Amino acid sequence: MADQTSRPGRLIAVDGSRGADVVAEATRVAERLRSRGVDCAISRWDASGLFGELLQADPEALVVSPRMLTLLYAADLVFRLRWEIQPALAAGRVIIAAPFVHTAVAVGVGVGLPAAWVQDVLRFAPAAAALRLTRERKRGRGWRPSPARGYAECCAALLGAAPSGLKRRKARSRAVAWLAAAAEAGEGSSRKAIVKAARTQEQLAGSGAPVARADSQRT
Repeated sequence: MADQTSRPGRLIAVDGSRGADVVAEATRVAERLRSRGVDCAISRWDASGLFGELLQADPEALVVSPRMLTLLYAADLVFRLRWEIQPALAAGRVIIAAPFVHTAVAVGVGVGLPAAWVQDVLRFAPAAAALRLTRERKRGRGWRPSPARGYAECCAALLGAAPSGLKRRKARSRAVAWLAAAAEAGEGSSRKAIVKAARTQEQLAGSGAPVARADSQRT
């Protein structure tokens, strides 16, 4: 039976360098929350369809850059906040944003942008009650140029087709390194801690801007 106790909505962020891992981890977190009677939903990348529309353009006429893709991610996140995340919070639900801010920053770093610039672009995003960083699988591999897999892979496809190209393995290596540094700095929470944050009014440290310390990445 679902827990009927009234509580404020909670925002949980799930971030990582690979779209498939972000999707899988968000699903695991949601399943764990639901098994404990917590009503939750997942907000996914490109809910606005902006990237999907961009991919329909003529590749020969399409001109993209890392900054453009970051700004497009920000526009999509504004859509998700307005139509998915904020309504869920107002209704007292737990909403899992997968991906959220850390993914965008890591991908931005991977494709050559300053982390501070990406963070400034996304400064409008509210702090999450908890952050879950995915386990980085297949670290030695670059991003597949497959937009359906996620934001990073979409960027790999679009930037790889640009005249300047993109060294996918090197780009992902930089993204993984940035996320690893965030984890070492104490950011990211265990699933157990996330369940606690979702069921109480506690906000875990390190769930907002990537500077504070938080629980270790225990499963």
